[in-house]
Amino acid sequence: MGCFNIFAAASQSRDEQLKRMTEAPIGPLIISLAIPTILSMLTTALYNTADTYFVSQLGTSASGAVGVVFCLMAIFQATGFTLGMGAGSVISRRLGGGDAASASAYGSASFFSALTLGTCICVLGQIFIDPLMVLLGSTPTILPYARAYARWILLGAPVMCCCFVMNNILRAEGHSAFAMCGLVTGGLLNIVLDPIFIFTFGLGISGAAAATLLSQCVSFTILASFFLRGKSMVGISVKNLPRRAATYCEIVRLGFPSLSRQGLASISTAALNASAGAYGDAAVAAMSIVGRIFMFILSVMIGLGQGFTPVVGFNYGSRRYSRVREAFWFTVKAGMALMTALTLAGWIFAPEIIALFRADDAEVIAIGTRAMRFQCAALLLQPLFVATNMMHQASGFAWRATFLACTRQGIYFLPLIIVLPRMFGMTGVEITQTVSDAFSFATSLPFLYYFLRRLKDQERFVR
Repeated sequence: MGCFNIFAAASQSRDEQLKRMTEAPIGPLIISLAIPTILSMLTTALYNTADTYFVSQLGTSASGAVGVVFCLMAIFQATGFTLGMGAGSVISRRLGGGDAASASAYGSASFFSALTLGTCICVLGQIFIDPLMVLLGSTPTILPYARAYARWILLGAPVMCCCFVMNNILRAEGHSAFAMCGLVTGGLLNIVLDPIFIFTFGLGISGAAAATLLSQCVSFTILASFFLRGKSMVGISVKNLPRRAATYCEIVRLGFPSLSRQGLASISTAALNASAGAYGDAAVAAMSIVGRIFMFILSVMIGLGQGFTPVVGFNYGSRRYSRVREAFWFTVKAGMALMTALTLAGWIFAPEIIALFRADDAEVIAIGTRAMRFQCAALLLQPLFVATNMMHQASGFAWRATFLACTRQGIYFLPLIIVLPRMFGMTGVEITQTVSDAFSFATSLPFLYYFLRRLKDQERFVR
């Protein structure tokens, strides 16, 4: 009888969640899902920015090392988001269709795949750490700092990859508040531990990395507890692992836009470091600082988009296409309001923001200010581009979403980071992301038009 009651309660919870995701008013629903996600993204960006801030007190070369190792952390994020969002796309639609068992199979496959791949990254990264740091853009003076920082970060690869997977699974089922608990707790702990490990314990840049590793372990423990205590709709267990290779291929196919987005972020950051390195450590440090600041700013839009994607998945799976369209335009409008405010603040206070990191280096402030203002100029293009990309991915249109994800920091950015610096020098380095964003926005427009027209056709067919 006790087991029956537990099952009945879980079933009722799933039914209530399905009703909420497919019938609740769109605006309040997206906001309720987006706020915890935005807080999670901001916290993640904040503790990455805190690393940059505290490490920058150790010198310009140390500051540049954070930018180099950021490329490595982007690889962890790419792995976790590929598997987590790939599975999440299916999980939302399967839960929308009432198939919880299949959703659990996809969740288990993504978690244990992340654990395996994270362990491989850890082992191989430790073996080839010096050539890896050089490949990611380290100069000879930055290399000792990058090596010391990366050794600790690599130890956390399995934990970080699994954290990203669990976060995306919880968001996919509409439990973004659960996901927030894990990230926010770990992020705040990292901010507290950074100055203690770096300065009080005298560990220098290694202390920042050790603080990050410990904080990620705490986040992992909190997130895993939600699944172990049955608080999630998806069950993660070895028993739920699918034996069919097609399941894993489907996860990778649907997660490929995230792999492209995050993987290319790592490659583009390495290319940016290499281009900036020609102008000295100050240029690398400045672009690293600007990169962290914009990761913080864009995390607001990405968080809003990740609150939007489960709404798309559930309603597309339930064939409620008018709600998908309504959710898209609400997300774009809300994103425009947020990005307008952040654009104005970033443009006006650019010198003061850069000076927070390297107040005693005028060259870093000058380069960083110009780069930050150039990137602010393209911020208002992000809401429509991000929402279009995520809508395609959440609806199962993996290859279109992959192409769009590749444009911003791959198809356009990588050629531009080679061409523009040759034409305009350091200014070319500073404007590359802005030009790439403009091209990516223009490319997304025909994809959006076709998708919205398809939704209208499907809606008429359902009626």
